[in-house]
Amino acid sequence: MASKRRLTASVATILVLTGAAGLSWLGADAAATYLEDRSSREVTQALRAAGHDWVRVRSDGLRVELTGTAPTEVERFRALTQAGMAVDAGRVSDAMTVASVEAMTPPDFKVELLRNDQGLSLIGLMPAATDRAGLMRDLGAQGDDVTDLLESADHPMPAGWADALALGAQAARMAAQAKVSVAPGRVQVAALAADDADKARLETELRRLTPAGVALDLQVSAPRPVVAPFVLRLVLDEGGARFDACTADDDAARERIAEAAARLGVAGAAPCMLGLGAPDADWGMAAEAAILALGQLGAGQVTLSDHQVAITAPATVARAEFDRAVAGLDAALPGAYQLQADLDRPETDPEPIEFTATLPPSGSLSMRGQIADAQMRQAVDSFARSRFNVSRSGLRSDPDVPGGWTVRVIAALEAMGTLDAGQVRVTPDAVELGGVSGDPQATENAAGILAERLGPGARYRLSITYDRRLDEALGLPDGDECVAQLNLVMSESEIGFEPNRSSIAGDPEPTLAQLGPIMQDCADFQIEAGGHTDSQGSQGFNAELSRSRAQAIVSAMQGAGIDVTNMAVRGYGESQPIATNETEEGREANRRIEFRLLSPQPVRADSLPAPRVVNGVTGQTPVEAPAPPDNAQGPQLPAAAGPMLPPVQGPEWPGIAAGPAQPRMQGPVLPSSREQAGTVPLTVGVAEEFRSLAERETMIVPVLTPDDQTPAPARAPTA
Repeated sequence: MASKRRLTASVATILVLTGAAGLSWLGADAAATYLEDRSSREVTQALRAAGHDWVRVRSDGLRVELTGTAPTEVERFRALTQAGMAVDAGRVSDAMTVASVEAMTPPDFKVELLRNDQGLSLIGLMPAATDRAGLMRDLGAQGDDVTDLLESADHPMPAGWADALALGAQAARMAAQAKVSVAPGRVQVAALAADDADKARLETELRRLTPAGVALDLQVSAPRPVVAPFVLRLVLDEGGARFDACTADDDAARERIAEAAARLGVAGAAPCMLGLGAPDADWGMAAEAAILALGQLGAGQVTLSDHQVAITAPATVARAEFDRAVAGLDAALPGAYQLQADLDRPETDPEPIEFTATLPPSGSLSMRGQIADAQMRQAVDSFARSRFNVSRSGLRSDPDVPGGWTVRVIAALEAMGTLDAGQVRVTPDAVELGGVSGDPQATENAAGILAERLGPGARYRLSITYDRRLDEALGLPDGDECVAQLNLVMSESEIGFEPNRSSIAGDPEPTLAQLGPIMQDCADFQIEAGGHTDSQGSQGFNAELSRSRAQAIVSAMQGAGIDVTNMAVRGYGESQPIATNETEEGREANRRIEFRLLSPQPVRADSLPAPRVVNGVTGQTPVEAPAPPDNAQGPQLPAAAGPMLPPVQGPEWPGIAAGPAQPRMQGPVLPSSREQAGTVPLTVGVAEEFRSLAERETMIVPVLTPDDQTPAPARAPTA
C-alpha cells in the first residue's frame, strides 16, 4: 500500500515538471520569435528611411542577415552601417553583393598633354579605339621628345572625344609652355605666351580651329616685359592727338591714360603696353596730368621718361596760356616728378647760336645746334662718335657762328666724357656742363680739359654730382650682379618648406647671414623674389603656395634686418619648371625661390648729394659756388630726347656777365697742366684735328686781361 502511494506521488511530480518544461519552452520560443520580428522590423525601417530599398532583411534568432545587390561599394557600406545603428552591430551579417561598376558606366576618359622645354608628356585614360600611334606621330613631327604615359580602356568612344583630342594636340604643338586637358567635347588650355602679340596669335588661331560641339577654355598669359626707361609720348598738332609711345604699369593706369587721351580726341583705348619698371605707383597720375596739360595748350608734345616730364609748345601758343598750363601741371605732378617746359620762339625772333648735347643715364648721346659748315659738322660728328654712342645728331650749318666755334664744341664734348650722364651747352659766351659722374675728381678733370683745349679766357660753368654707385673704384655690383649673387646663395642654401605649406623648415640663419652683406650694396635695385613649385596639386593652389613661400623668404630677410624696401614678391606656381616633374629629383629642382631684376636703374631712397658748382674763366682762379641747402635736389638729368636745363645768365653766374670790371675771383686754384688736372691726353688724330680746325677757322675767343678783366680779342693757341 505504501509502495503504491509512493508511485503515485512520483508520477504526479513528473507530470508537474513536464508541464513546467513545456510551458518554459513555449515561452522561450515565443520570446525568440518576438525578438526576431522586432529586430527585422527595426532594421528594415531604418534601411527604408535611409533610402536603401534594395536591401532584404532576414532574422534568425539574434542574427540579422542583410542580402541584396548594392549599386556601389559605398552604398553597401552605408547600408551595413545603418543596420548596425538599429541593432547591435555584432548581430548584423553582411551577405550583400555589389553591382559591377564597369558593367554600369563607361570610364571617365581624360588626357593631359604637358608641354615644356623638355618636350611633351601625355598622361590619362583614353578609349582603346583611339589612333594612339597616329597621335604620337603628329605630336613628334616637330622633333619634340614625346613621353607616352597613357592607359586605354576597351569601351565605346564617347561623343566629341576625337574632335577634342585633335584640338588638344594642336594646342600642345602651338604653345611653347602649356598644360592641355582633353575630355569628351571639352578642351582646356593653360599656356604661357612669349608676349602680348604671341598671346593674341595663339588665342585667335585656337578659336579658329575649334570645331562645332567642342567647348574651348583658354587661359593664356604673357609675362610683362621690363621697360627701361618707362616712356609715354603724346603729340598734338593739326593732324590731331596721337601716341608715339605709351607704357603703363597696370590696367588701372592704362585706363586712366586712355580716358585722359580721349578728351584730346584719341579714339578707343590708349595703345599702352603693360610693363614692369615703372618709376613708382604714381605713373598713371603723372601721365594723366601731363596729357590734360597738353590739352589745355591745344598743340605741342609731352614726354614722360621715368621721373622726367618734358612739355613743349609751338610759338602759336600764347606765353600767358603756356605759363598757366605749366603751373597747373607742376602742381598736379606727384612730388618725385621733375618738369621741364619749353615754348618755341616766334619765327621773327633771332635764333640764338648754341650747341647742346645730352647723355642720359642709359642710352645714347644726342646733339643739336649750329655748326659752321658741312665740313665742320662732319668733324664734330666724327669726334662725338669716337667717344660716345650717338643716337641723334641734329646739327645744321650756320655761317654766322663765331670764330673758333667748332673747337669750343669739340672741347665741350671731350669734357663731357668725364660724366656718366649729363648735358653740355655751348654758347658764344660760355660752356655749361652738368651731370653725374662716378669720378670724385670729375670737376677738376673737366676744368683741366677746357683750360688745355681752349686756352685762357674761355668762360665755363660746371655743376657735377658725384655718385658713388657709378664709381668703378668702389667695385659696387650692378643689378644683374646683385641678382646673380642672391640666386647663387639660394641655390646652395638648405632652406626648405613644410609639405604643402609656406612655413620655413630648418634654420634659415646661415642663408640670411649670406644674403645680408649682398643686399647692403643691392637694396637700391628693384628685385623680384619669385616662388616656384612642382606640378603636384592644382594650379591655383600652387600659385598661391609659391607666392606665400616667396613672401616667407622676404619676411625672414626683413626680420633679419635686411633692407627689402624695393623687393617685390610673385608666385609663378608650376608655370616655369626647370626640370621634369616626372621624377622626385626634377620636382625638387622645380621647388625653388629665384630672384629677378625688374629694372637696371637703382631706386634711390635719398637724393644724390648736391653738385659741386664751379664758375670760372680758363687761365684764372675759378669760383666755387656756395653749397646749396641740404634739401636741395641734385642735377635732374633730362631724358634721351629731352630739353636742356635753362641757361644761367647775368648775376646768377659770378664773373661771367659782361659789363664793368668784376672783383678778382677767389677760391681754390684748378691745375691747368695735363698732369695736374688728370685729363685724358689727346690722341694724335684728335690733336691734328684741333690743329686743322684752328687753321680752318678764325678762332677768336674772349680773353680777360690781368688789369681790368675786360674782354679783348686774342688768337686762340693751336692744340
